Amino acid sequence: MKKGQFPGFYKLSVQDRLKILAENGNISRTDIDSLLEDTHVLSSQRADKMIENVIGVMGLPLGLALNFQVNGKDFVVPLVVEEPSIVAGLSSAAKTFRVCGGSESFLEDSLLIGQIQIVSPRNVDEARSKILYNKTSLLEKVNRNHPNMSERGGGAKDIEVRIFEKTESHPEMVIVHLLVDTCDAMGANLVNTMCESIANDLESLTEGRVFLRILSNLADRSVVRSRIEIDVEVLGGKGFRGDEVRDGIVLASQLAEIDPYRAATHNKGIMNGIDPLAIATGNDWRAIEASAHAFAARSGAYRALSRWTTTDSGNLLGTIEIPIKVGTIGGSLEANETIGLNQRLINITSAKELAQLMAAVGLAQNFAALKALATEGIQKGHMSLHARSVAVTAGAPPQLFDEVVNKLIESGEITVTTAKNILRELSVKTGKSLSNRKSSSIATANGKVILLGEHAVVYGRPAIALPIKDAVITEIADSDEKSELKVPAWDIDGRVRQSNSKWWDAVQGVFKALGVADQTFSVHVKPNIPAAMGLGGSAAIAVSIIRGISKHFRLELTDEEINDFAFLCEKAAHGTPSGIDNTIATYGKPLIYQAGKSPRMDLLKFEKPASLVIGISNSPSLTVDMVSGVRDRWKKNKALYEALFDNFERVTESGISAIKEGNYKLLGEMMNVNQGLLSAIQVSSPELDRMIELAIKQGAAGAKMTGAGGGGSMIALCEDKTKPVTTSLINKGFKALQVNL
Repeated sequence: MKKGQFPGFYKLSVQDRLKILAENGNISRTDIDSLLEDTHVLSSQRADKMIENVIGVMGLPLGLALNFQVNGKDFVVPLVVEEPSIVAGLSSAAKTFRVCGGSESFLEDSLLIGQIQIVSPRNVDEARSKILYNKTSLLEKVNRNHPNMSERGGGAKDIEVRIFEKTESHPEMVIVHLLVDTCDAMGANLVNTMCESIANDLESLTEGRVFLRILSNLADRSVVRSRIEIDVEVLGGKGFRGDEVRDGIVLASQLAEIDPYRAATHNKGIMNGIDPLAIATGNDWRAIEASAHAFAARSGAYRALSRWTTTDSGNLLGTIEIPIKVGTIGGSLEANETIGLNQRLINITSAKELAQLMAAVGLAQNFAALKALATEGIQKGHMSLHARSVAVTAGAPPQLFDEVVNKLIESGEITVTTAKNILRELSVKTGKSLSNRKSSSIATANGKVILLGEHAVVYGRPAIALPIKDAVITEIADSDEKSELKVPAWDIDGRVRQSNSKWWDAVQGVFKALGVADQTFSVHVKPNIPAAMGLGGSAAIAVSIIRGISKHFRLELTDEEINDFAFLCEKAAHGTPSGIDNTIATYGKPLIYQAGKSPRMDLLKFEKPASLVIGISNSPSLTVDMVSGVRDRWKKNKALYEALFDNFERVTESGISAIKEGNYKLLGEMMNVNQGLLSAIQVSSPELDRMIELAIKQGAAGAKMTGAGGGGSMIALCEDKTKPVTTSLINKGFKALQVNL
């Protein structure tokens, strides 16, 4: 990673930091003296002129967030804040942003809204018409009273009218919005004065009574948008892969999009960056806060102000949309000498530029917080596996292995040296041998959902399949005893060689083909998806076991070889599978799959982001029974079923075109048609039909069962309505999870 703006700045003394800033032209010699001698601090005498009942002045730390680059310009960002880690977190985030070209921020219009409340007009429709008809003369009157503002290109720009009908709780009202460009001033007093100046005119026009004449702090006519795209490689480090960090940040962001409890904390993190900069520049941070939170709830539900997604190239894309109306001139700003010093430090040219910087700072602080949460979550998730790996490397025998792992985790220092020290201590206490060193290997595989085309894919038609990432994690470990399989989450815990399962017979056949059947080892499987729910669990387990065996015994199998072996296991489990489950489990990419001597496996890109809600029923789906049932009916009436499967193919091909065009309305319609075809071949169920109905009623673009059917799961396509669908399913006693496309 490239060096930051001032490398090692945090290690310097205050005096040396000021020296570097002076050498860089950020501050003057006078500013240095003021900062070192504390003469910039607000005095009690001056404070007494600002508010009532003054008894003193309370100080807060003034720090600098470094490394910011916004719209190609470098910034040193002053922050007034007492909370530890904000300055460091922002500087680190800005350094990451800087390496990727810096942030881009956009602000088209920056208008403040003044509200004039007119109560009980003679006729609301006539009132609106008269106000709008006289809009030009009203604006001219307002601007005549403020010629200096007009000369700078500002002033009142437009008038809008809103109507509130009479109810039991309030009278009929007409609300006039006066839209004002305040240029570089915050403009609260200006807007209030402008509203006052036309109050009598509005009373005459409407024959109503003007009551409130005051600005609104919901600055939704001054919305700043900022974005950053971060290379996935930049996100890695300190034991974490870049894609792990990216996916953790995206997952945390997704929760904030659907859950107001998380969204409140998510947005508070954004304001952790914006508020200190607002205070440092003398702006009304309370107004900015009020505006931001009102804007977050503008849809009727409180939502996140920022969003983090994965780009088609695998990078992390962060965006924020937030109302910010600030100023850089005015009497209140000039009353505090520190504000002037900070403005010189920051070197902004306009209030618009300051607002753009604030949005970028908010996005950076949000990134810093989410990255910390994501890596902490990854750390906790990997700590146990890492401790097990370290214990293996240190030579922990089976009889001490679990104890060594637990003590490693408790110590917080998961290193081979620590593990060996723990082993020595335990051997002295217990007298147990440290011989018989064992090793283990970890492998993962993906689950799946069928978007379109299940069952027909068994008969040579195409299907669209999507992965559920890392649905199964498997550990292969050496053992002194006979080989055994453990899948605690699925209540499977037995000897491999003692099992009569056809599936395990096939797995053992794979072991023989790979030359490891005579080895003794344990297979510990951790599935993150439920069993027998049409989500590809058996294929994912087969792939993860075979991949784990390949890693453990250094067989270096290719994905193609792993897929072929897994297909053998699938045939043993399901009779006549299409091969789509094991293919998705192996490759983990959205695919168009079509069985044959040379199977079609085309990668599929989604042109626009969308989400699938997976609804999990309370009834298992027994794939082998459902597949054999369809086959029996096909044999009895081939002409009818072949015609139905041809329709499956037409629907799937239409769905492929819809995905490539980003036409999710059409894709949803194809899902609905596909569900009708699945019902026609008798694989749906009343429970699945009920879940699909719930999803459609809550705004899903389309919904259908997925997998073999008869129970199991359904999927619903949602562009921006995942929460109502998820909540509705959960409230009715089903389980739900979300997959992003």
